Amino acid sequence: MKKTLFAMALLLLAALPATAQTAFVHPWQGKRVAYFGDSVTDPRNKAANKKYWAWLQDWLGITPYVYGVRGRQWNDIPRQTAQLLKEHGDTVDAILIFCGTNDYNNGVPLGQWWDEHVAKVEYGHGTAKQMVTRRQRTPSMDPTTYRGRINIALDSLKRTYPTKQIVLLTPLHRSNFFANEKNWQCDESYTNQCGEYIDAYVQATLEAAHVWAVPVIDWNATSGLFPLMKQHGQYFNRPDNGAEGTDLLHPNNQGHQRLAHTLMQQLLALPCTF
Repeated sequence: MKKTLFAMALLLLAALPATAQTAFVHPWQGKRVAYFGDSVTDPRNKAANKKYWAWLQDWLGITPYVYGVRGRQWNDIPRQTAQLLKEHGDTVDAILIFCGTNDYNNGVPLGQWWDEHVAKVEYGHGTAKQMVTRRQRTPSMDPTTYRGRINIALDSLKRTYPTKQIVLLTPLHRSNFFANEKNWQCDESYTNQCGEYIDAYVQATLEAAHVWAVPVIDWNATSGLFPLMKQHGQYFNRPDNGAEGTDLLHPNNQGHQRLAHTLMQQLLALPCTF
């Protein structure tokens, strides 16, 4: 009986007229995307000769506008915004920001999202409006703190590009980076100079989604890159302490390809243009 029903279903399908099938198109296919950040994004960084944004260029035909510079922190994002505006105006479709690991390494205090004060405001609900006293918060614009720097950057960026998609990427896990005697960075199992672990900077980046209404892709959790394990050294520039030093901070080509695979899938959930 089951075989008979199956055969009948096949005959019915065969009798249906041929219809055009719509091919799936990634929402970021062929778009123009700006990439802000630090050395992992910087095209001049030699840890990989094909960065994550170049993989996306190959797979999705994205035109990349790349502004990441090695060593830069969140306080450089307004400069990168201004450079994008100068060079490409309003022609960009979306902006991705991958930053924060250097803020952690340089011991930038986390700070707070809000400055709060007492203010008078008109209010009426069921009665005539009147002046009442309320607590009021405004974004902290302290350039010496991590949250303050994100506030400054996103305030500038959302004013400059109010119609564009802006996406934040959390810092990656990080292990030893021993370049020379003046650039010797220990792994994330240690606190930085202000007593914070990298986790706190990842968490603050995630919090920015609710402060500024921007999506955040948690690369720290989803990328799979975990340089604290010897087995994951294959994804990084120099896993062994050779003559050129150890670099378990910057992904190599294989690491960037894995980042790009993750990012491509995560971006499926987000519109690029509106």
